[in-house]
Amino acid sequence: MTNETFEKLVVWQRSHALSIEIYQLLADCRDWGFKDQITRSANSISDNVAEGSERPGPAEYRQFVGYAKGSAGETRSQVLRARALGYMTLTTGDRLITELQEISRMLHGLYHSLK
Repeated sequence: MTNETFEKLVVWQRSHALSIEIYQLLADCRDWGFKDQITRSANSISDNVAEGSERPGPAEYRQFVGYAKGSAGETRSQVLRARALGYMTLTTGDRLITELQEISRMLHGLYHSLK
């Protein structure tokens, strides 16, 4: 995979858009520790896909896709917490959870394609 192709991956595009949306949704959140953690984990999804695609072999790429999948789970857990704390509406949280589940499925497929 060349260094320009990760941007063409739908899973990268969707996870990148999700991380930006989380920044925007929590722009006014004063719980700095929480906001820092959820934005870091959300960023980590697309960043790990990008970093893995730059690695020299499929085994390393696969490893980073695995990290991205873990970050998707972490972000989903934090969205559940954000809903419970009232940092986002139930509707918004549900939509983000659905998107994170879909991203996780896509990462699973990418992971298994890199054998």
